[in-house]
Amino acid sequence: MKRRKTSFFRHRVMMVMAFLLLSLALVMTGCAQKPGTVSGPGTENSGAAPGAGDRMAEGVKEPGSQKPDISAKPVQTSEKVTLYFGDGQAMYLVPEEREVTRRDETLEEVIIRELIKGPRKAGLTRTIPESAGLLSVSVVDGVAYTNFSKEFKTKHWGGSAGENMTIFSVVNSLAKLPGIKKVQFLLEGEKQESILGHADTSVPIAPDWSLVSGQETS
Repeated sequence: MKRRKTSFFRHRVMMVMAFLLLSLALVMTGCAQKPGTVSGPGTENSGAAPGAGDRMAEGVKEPGSQKPDISAKPVQTSEKVTLYFGDGQAMYLVPEEREVTRRDETLEEVIIRELIKGPRKAGLTRTIPESAGLLSVSVVDGVAYTNFSKEFKTKHWGGSAGENMTIFSVVNSLAKLPGIKKVQFLLEGEKQESILGHADTSVPIAPDWSLVSGQETS
């Protein structure tokens, strides 16, 4: 009877010790693993975003982190041009030399835009309505195709003398550039038989230097 009790006691002790050893092993295993990781091959750093380590190692920036290159400045050049504006009586064109700065525009475009701005000299009158817009200018075989918005016509003050000043203000100013012999007027991309009601603008127009004060030639 005594031997049977001793054997039962030893059995209980061994079960308790086995339980304690198993608990200790589980605690040690849990401490060895880092939070957020899963044991097993190929699962290291599984808590990080997929591919994040590769991008950091390669020095690749995340989308949106790159800043635009603003170091390059547009090239600008300064040139002297001759513009023609009307005199006070709308009888003659008077030359006005002007230094202009251009970046990504052609010199033909700059000249027309300067004409639209109007004269700087006292006593001279504008020849193009201030609200007129230049849509495009292109030179083909010596002809400058100059395309204006509808305000070139609808906002013009009218009269044959005023029309003459407008037409040849543009033609003579552009014809001062090498390679331009005539100007074809366009309104909203279309040829007009007579944009301003008197002169024939259906064909390219050559400059008229006799209208220039002092009869200047090109």
